[in-house]
Amino acid sequence: MIYEIALLPVRKEHLDTFTDAFARVAPLLARAKGYGGHLLAQGIETPEVFNLIVRWSSLEDHRLGFEPSEDHQTFMAGLEAYLAGEPTVYHVAERGGDQASSQTNAAQSITLYPFDSVGEGAYDKR
Repeated sequence: MIYEIALLPVRKEHLDTFTDAFARVAPLLARAKGYGGHLLAQGIETPEVFNLIVRWSSLEDHRLGFEPSEDHQTFMAGLEAYLAGEPTVYHVAERGGDQASSQTNAAQSITLYPFDSVGEGAYDKR
C-alpha cells in the first residue's frame, strides 16, 4: 500500500469552486486500477494549496497505470483552469502494524492510521 500526496496550488479566485471541479473529475480517479480511496483537504495556513492524498495498491498502479492514461489526461484537463501552477507530487509507503504505523522523532510522536480506520482526522497527535 502506498499513498500519493499531491499539493495542488489553486488560483485564489477559484478557491470556492475548486472542490466542485474536483468532484466532477474524481470518478476518473476512482475507476483506476489499484485505487483505494482519496482525501482532498484544503490547507489551513495556506488555503490556496489543496492536499490530495490517494491510496494506491502499488506505485506501479499510479505511475505506470493511471498517470499515462487518457483518464489522467482528462482528470488534469478538468482541473487545469483552477491551478496556479504545477502540482507537487510525491509518494509515501505505509509501514508498521495492521492498524497503525508509528514514527517517532525527538520533537513529537504522530500515529498514522489507514483512511478507513478514522472518522474525522487522518492522524492522532500525541
